Amino acid sequence: MSASGERREIVIVGGGIIGCCSAYYLTRHPSFDPSRHSVTLIEASDIAGGASGKAGGLLALWAYPSNIVPLSYKLHADLAKEHNGKERWGYREVSCGQLMAKGRPLSDKKDTSAGASGNSVSLQKRSADAMGKLKAAKFPKDLDWFEPESVRSYTSMSDPGETAQVHPYHFTTSIAKLAEEKGAKIILGSVTGIDYSGDAVQSVSYTDKKTGESHSISATDVVVAAGPWTRSVLPEAPITATRAHSVVIRPVEPVSAYTLFTSIDLPANFDPSKPSRPDEAAPEIYARPDNTVYACGEGDHVVPLPKTSADVEVDQVRCQDIINQVGSISDRLRDGEVLARQACYLPNVAAARGGPLIGHTGTKGLYLAAGHTCWGIQNAPGTGKLISEFVFDGAAKSAKISSLDPRNFL
Repeated sequence: MSASGERREIVIVGGGIIGCCSAYYLTRHPSFDPSRHSVTLIEASDIAGGASGKAGGLLALWAYPSNIVPLSYKLHADLAKEHNGKERWGYREVSCGQLMAKGRPLSDKKDTSAGASGNSVSLQKRSADAMGKLKAAKFPKDLDWFEPESVRSYTSMSDPGETAQVHPYHFTTSIAKLAEEKGAKIILGSVTGIDYSGDAVQSVSYTDKKTGESHSISATDVVVAAGPWTRSVLPEAPITATRAHSVVIRPVEPVSAYTLFTSIDLPANFDPSKPSRPDEAAPEIYARPDNTVYACGEGDHVVPLPKTSADVEVDQVRCQDIINQVGSISDRLRDGEVLARQACYLPNVAAARGGPLIGHTGTKGLYLAAGHTCWGIQNAPGTGKLISEFVFDGAAKSAKISSLDPRNFL
């Protein structure tokens, strides 16, 4: 059991949603005392600069892993209620379903840019549990922003109250500010190493982003929450990375509140300029309350993980693929304004299915919170709360997460 009465210098590595939620819940733990405890978050580029700012933001009770999803889903609702999340980060319940459709050829569209092909991998949001939730349903009347001749079927993936959404960038930056309001300090700099004294953490070294100067900050506790960059500071962590592209479109007319997993059959003449092409596309499409639509495609392993989130290479052709695909079934999206073409890297656990790894590492004062796959936004509040319990209580109290113990894999 940790002695919360002692002086604690807590350092969090990583300014994505996992690190920011860890800072938030550490500063709100009943034992936190700003006169004796400090919380410092170090981020290499910018808060929410990676996947935490470029994800879709879907929340679902059928997400994985099941031992933290209910806790985290509830905490999302609690956070939104306490901090006006509806206005600050677009929190709302949404309908979620699978849409089967047939796309129109590019010759029927305004943009005829070619798309990338090959080297694609599933982001695996369609888990067995999620597919098990599919229920036959009539096509919803308010899902009217797709061309009737393109739609083949719609199946619901949730009952009321089982799926919601947030805007990831606004959510992450808001949680970071709320942590700062309670005493957390945010430093922009690249962590170069964790220093140890015997079998315990002692300090964290980093290079200041603005000045380039090297610094060292003493630490009694270090939380590594660097997502796909975790191995840069903890090489033994079994964390890998998958690149994912997405676009943000402002439709020509507002659209209803749906998050959609699609399966689009592409016609043989979809893009005559491509000698090879997929027969089917599966972009995810998320309507947002700010009158924008987020759409993402399959992941890839073509380009290795760069040094920081600021260095991520965006493949404009892959982005155009997504635009072409969603535009092939919706005029509102086809004729809308493309606001962003972007890419990010998702963290995966190489040694286990489902991830993440949360808790003690075996080194005194060193904790890991990484490998959240495509469900980082969904599971961040639960992870942050559990990390606060590991630090101040010595063990997880809010959920049973022995299967996520990093010591099983390190």
